[in-house]
Amino acid sequence: PDPSDMPVREVLQAIEPMVAALPDDVLDAHRFRLFRTETVRSSDTAISLLQRLGVDDTTAAAFLRTDANAKQGLFARAGRTVHAETSNTNQLLKLTVRWSQDESPLFQRLVVEKTATGLRSRIELAPLASSSRLASATVRTTLFAATDDANIPDSVAIQLAEIFSNTIDFRRALRRGDRLSVVYETLEADGEPLRTGKVLSAEFASGGKTHEAIWFQEPGTKGSYYALNGNSMGRAFLSSPMEFSRVSSGFSMRMHPILQRWRAHLGTDFSAPTGTAVRTVGDGKVEFAGVPNGFGNVVFINHGNNQVTVYAHLSAIHVAVGQSVSQGQHIGAVGQTGWATGPHLHFEFRVNGVHQDPEDLALQSADAAPVSAASRTTFDKLASTMRMQLAAAPLVQQASAK
Repeated sequence: PDPSDMPVREVLQAIEPMVAALPDDVLDAHRFRLFRTETVRSSDTAISLLQRLGVDDTTAAAFLRTDANAKQGLFARAGRTVHAETSNTNQLLKLTVRWSQDESPLFQRLVVEKTATGLRSRIELAPLASSSRLASATVRTTLFAATDDANIPDSVAIQLAEIFSNTIDFRRALRRGDRLSVVYETLEADGEPLRTGKVLSAEFASGGKTHEAIWFQEPGTKGSYYALNGNSMGRAFLSSPMEFSRVSSGFSMRMHPILQRWRAHLGTDFSAPTGTAVRTVGDGKVEFAGVPNGFGNVVFINHGNNQVTVYAHLSAIHVAVGQSVSQGQHIGAVGQTGWATGPHLHFEFRVNGVHQDPEDLALQSADAAPVSAASRTTFDKLASTMRMQLAAAPLVQQASAK
């Protein structure tokens, strides 16, 4: 029926509120707790952090300023997430912070709690929980721009560049429209994600080809990445002496920044901040470590078969002559020693004393061994699961966007 034709009746009734009849001591018993979360900033003090958490408690501020556990957990590093529990009068009841050290399977938990005798603090150790996440992205400009758009952590993007560095030239071969899907590990503390772990599997469609990788650890090995058919993705030499970085000068002719004349640049320069870790691209033995000439601090590594790599302008050297090193081992740090106009690593690859393009040699180096026959059944089961997850990754991304 039409609402305007419906009968309307007004009812008036006096209501006496129950609360007004309650005594004050009963009203005081009705208390509640507030829960708030904030992120520690580099400029934070105890007072500024508590203010953002909505805590109005001078005793708590004084405690956080002087307590050793609180200083270690709260102000040792910016970016940590702080959880505060307060009373309805904004007094601090409990404060919790969780963090972990790189590569550690454990996390630390700072707990500041109000007790009958005042605030007390403790730092606890507990194991991180591992879970996996699926993601996908489309390249429009660069790899990092694509992963940023898809909210994929930088640490995962760096791993992807490392995994496919021997099959995809990320400087010259990446094209608009290339797609990637990835399954990666997330490490959590009490349900709170603290950091990402390793890439478990990945798929990269570039230049009309699809490249796939899966992490697999055979018994008695440290584990590595394989194609889904079981072939190893490892090479005798890495394509770069540093984790994914900007190449400022390639293997070519260039204007020398100090001599101010054109000359062959028989190596590759990697721009990076001073102190950035430098790694050896292959197994070998340290042939020289010191200051021979314009290279400044430099390390020469002999890989056998008349193959030598050079790492120059280092700010620090972490190896000694005669020491054996393994692929990926840190041997020094980026610097600006010798003839250098800015912090960078100058890297060379010499074969029989002749300079070679390191990227070409890395791509041509021999493959590592495939999955063994004894582990093949286990590997195939894992590969089958990863294929399904990688196929689902773009669908998860689309559903999230919708």
